[in-house]
Amino acid sequence: MKNIIVGTAGHIDHGKTTLIKALTGRNTDRWEEEQRRGITIDLGFTYFDLKNGDRVGIIDVPGHEKFINNMVAGVVGMDLVLLVVAADEGIMPQTREHMDILGLLGIKKSILVINKCDLVDEEWLELVEEEIQEELEGTFLEGAPVVKVSAATGQGLDELTDTIQQLMSDEVVAKDTQTIPRLPIDRAFTLSGFGTIITGTLISGTITREDVLEMYPIGKECKIRNIQVHGQNQDKCYAGQRVAINLSNVKKKEIRRGCVLAPKNSMKNTDLLDVKLKVLEDSMRILTNHERLHLYTGTSEILCRAVLLDKEQIGPGEEGLVQLRLEEEIAVKRGDRFVVRFYSPMETIGGGIVLEPNPVRKKRFDAQAIEELKKKESGSLGDVMELQIKEHGDTMITLAELAKVMAHSVDELKEYLDELEESGTIFVFPMKKDTYLWHRDSEFAVRQKIEETLQKYHSEHPYRYGMKKAEIHNTFLKKIKPNIFDAYIERMTGENVYGRREEYLSLPGYEVPKDAMYLQTEKLIEDTFEKAGYDFVRFSEIDFGKIPRQTAEDVVLMMIDEGKVLRINEEMFTMKHLMDEAKEKIQNHLKEENLITIAQVRDMFSTSRKSAKPILEYMDSIKVTKKTGGESERVAYL
Repeated sequence: MKNIIVGTAGHIDHGKTTLIKALTGRNTDRWEEEQRRGITIDLGFTYFDLKNGDRVGIIDVPGHEKFINNMVAGVVGMDLVLLVVAADEGIMPQTREHMDILGLLGIKKSILVINKCDLVDEEWLELVEEEIQEELEGTFLEGAPVVKVSAATGQGLDELTDTIQQLMSDEVVAKDTQTIPRLPIDRAFTLSGFGTIITGTLISGTITREDVLEMYPIGKECKIRNIQVHGQNQDKCYAGQRVAINLSNVKKKEIRRGCVLAPKNSMKNTDLLDVKLKVLEDSMRILTNHERLHLYTGTSEILCRAVLLDKEQIGPGEEGLVQLRLEEEIAVKRGDRFVVRFYSPMETIGGGIVLEPNPVRKKRFDAQAIEELKKKESGSLGDVMELQIKEHGDTMITLAELAKVMAHSVDELKEYLDELEESGTIFVFPMKKDTYLWHRDSEFAVRQKIEETLQKYHSEHPYRYGMKKAEIHNTFLKKIKPNIFDAYIERMTGENVYGRREEYLSLPGYEVPKDAMYLQTEKLIEDTFEKAGYDFVRFSEIDFGKIPRQTAEDVVLMMIDEGKVLRINEEMFTMKHLMDEAKEKIQNHLKEENLITIAQVRDMFSTSRKSAKPILEYMDSIKVTKKTGGESERVAYL
């Protein structure tokens, strides 16, 4: 069964509230002032049952110009609108404004209800219908079913309910209950013994009793204590239903119309919106840059400034890309509809669709920014995902954060994510706590810089394996966590994008050149160490002649890595075979005697105490010997 919300629209005193009472048996004018003045000031809600047993939620929205903000709030979640026109008056100014607003907010299905037919004769009724049909040409109401009724006498009400039932079953698309729940708040109040209660139309997803959700933009965590749908307690409510929810942990004074109830971390507050805005064709106004406007979206009304991104001005019937800079934070989703009215005088001038709910501040006539917004306007959810990922090129973005920014569930994004990964458009790095996403273009830009740096590094330091991985990280990707960087490097070395030897990165296939300079330096080092024997020389004291000191240091490190040379301590090096021989002699000595001293090592290798001590310290480090008692005495490690 589809959950359908039907709303009314039309000029003041054309009988919307009376019509609803005739359909439902209930009066939607809740406030004393409404009943006293005979007009609807705030939103009224009720329901009625169709002949097939389906239950229809119905919203009575105000018709008076002063209450347009309430009218816009009532349109949220509507599937079908009854445009009510009194037969004795026909189309009136507020009727036209309501039509404009409904069109801007994306309402597609409607029924033209000509009310008060009992007050006019047949000939007048035909003239009024003809006039109305002419007015509706070119609007979303063109071709809508027409039903003639009298709410006062009951005339035509059966035909109206039959027409609603037909549209509901044939043309209205069921709302998505599998996405994240989103409930824009249109009313909040307190009941003694219950606490805070909110009402609204659940426009997506499902809410279950005991769920813990978040109230945006105030950032307050709320627990669902109870749910009512049409006055009946329910364990769950579904997209398309009018609901009243009893909340804990939040006070009425903290909530305002325009707040949104949704899962924690599923949305992101913003004071900027990138939008496609159209000025109404019959508007007498031209929208200029930095114009102050009233923005209506969801149940929110917020003041903002319109920064025109691709035009100097937007005239009647024209469209443009605009960044709205809000005076308060709100939480919205890509694809949400909005209406804007002039700051003063208050008149509706246009509206449109949100292209980016969490943008960065943009400059006017920025070609790249305009191109990206056009892609967001025409692209699929996958296209918008790609652009969002691309905008986080220096940090990557987690799948959870992407879902939050786009106000979609992770499951909704997964299909598109797989397509983007399979096409090679993005890199995906699954980690324990979250999945990190990186655009191929962003990676390629970084790769070019790294490759250029490695090329220069190899030229300046030919006798090194490459740059330290940590240095690459801190230079080019310091905003990315070390474990994510490691995952990236592992992937790239696996694809032979980079070469790697332990903690050093190089260009793929790079080998240290064993050229004349290298061989000359290597021989000098070998000759020096062999000649010194166990009378170790400090490396800093070796005369390398015309060989650069840096070259000598790089070559000796290569010799250590190749197993030809050993580092005794920070200053002393020797040939590995010499220390292997020393190890064997000391082990043989300890097999015959339990103790060996520095003096014995000095005599054993015909060297000085200055060199004997480092020999024993090295043997300690490789667990051949260990100290016992005195500083100069050692025993076998095992």
